[in-house]
Amino acid sequence: MKSKTTRNIILAAVAVAAVAAAVILTGRKRQQREIVFETAAACMGDIARYVTATGTIEPVTEVQVGTQVSGIIDKLYADYNSTVKEGQLIAEMDKVTLESDLASAKASYQGSEAEYEYQKKNYERNVKLHEKGLVSDTDFELSEYNYRMAESAYNSSKAALAKAERNLGYATITSPIDGVVIDRAVEEGQTVAAGFETPTLFTIAADLTKMQVVADVDEADIGGVADGQRVTFTVDAFPDDIFEGRVEQIRLGSSSSSSSVTSTTTESVVTYEVVISAENPDLKLKPRLTANINIYTQEKSGVLSVPAKALRFMPVKELMKKGTEIKDCDGQWKVWTKDGDVFTAHKVTTGLSDGTNTEITGGISEGTEVVTEVRIIDNKMPKAGKGASFMPGPPRK
Repeated sequence: MKSKTTRNIILAAVAVAAVAAAVILTGRKRQQREIVFETAAACMGDIARYVTATGTIEPVTEVQVGTQVSGIIDKLYADYNSTVKEGQLIAEMDKVTLESDLASAKASYQGSEAEYEYQKKNYERNVKLHEKGLVSDTDFELSEYNYRMAESAYNSSKAALAKAERNLGYATITSPIDGVVIDRAVEEGQTVAAGFETPTLFTIAADLTKMQVVADVDEADIGGVADGQRVTFTVDAFPDDIFEGRVEQIRLGSSSSSSSVTSTTTESVVTYEVVISAENPDLKLKPRLTANINIYTQEKSGVLSVPAKALRFMPVKELMKKGTEIKDCDGQWKVWTKDGDVFTAHKVTTGLSDGTNTEITGGISEGTEVVTEVRIIDNKMPKAGKGASFMPGPPRK
């Protein structure tokens, strides 16, 4: 019985201690919270609005060199990164078959030429005899027919000879422009077939110090893009470098790509190609690199601006301490200043905004300190560098 009474006394004491601790913690809760108002000064600066896109680095002039005849690649005189001049020999095809075709065409041409000249003279002679009545109509018509057939065969063989000569010329492949070989698609001894498509042997870029970026701009952003706008872009190969460019062309043809989201839903994205010119004096930009692009659709320099979040701030009475005074005003846009415990609203007019800063065209002057946000600091949290770690500490003795 005595032990039971002692146990009840202990439990009652513990309960009283718990209640006391709760009262103390509740009383300290307000003291542990501190309300801090962040401010920023209205200052002069630059504001820009831009469209983001991705694109591919390409040479301004790029020529694919091919051949119009089928055969075996006999010799290659250019390789990757070779610098070539216009008219320079870069490849030769095996000419044995082509030279044989040319010889055959020449022989056929010479035979048809001889036949044509004979039939022509015979026809001209029969014309005079027929006028005098010395040749029958049948013989005259036969000589005219033979002449016309010989003339046709002669013209046909003449065209075949020209074609054979041209095909032999195609076996000698020269560079059409001054530039650099950026791709070689064949090897010596390889057979190429010029059927429905001309096989590509080399790809030559004209001037790698002037490049262009072909960017895919979303249909929702293309309305703000115009020729001449400033562009900045980066490439993964040089992440610390920012390259400059200008919008040169907006291609009117759109491209649509579809990607299957689920088995029954398809998402279509429509984009427009925008061509951007870029200088490349250091040859850092290489063909086919992927570029991350910012196209500046609107820019203003030297304008008064404040952080955009200052226009969203509104003092809340529940967070203010007693005695705080709030002086509001009418207006679509307003910013707040703080003088001690007095918050005053200022009606402002706005201009361009980039999402981070907003241009102020009237209502406040440069240097005005405006309230941007309110923060609640819990003083109970340990400070950084003084044991403010989520990792467990060493065990206590």
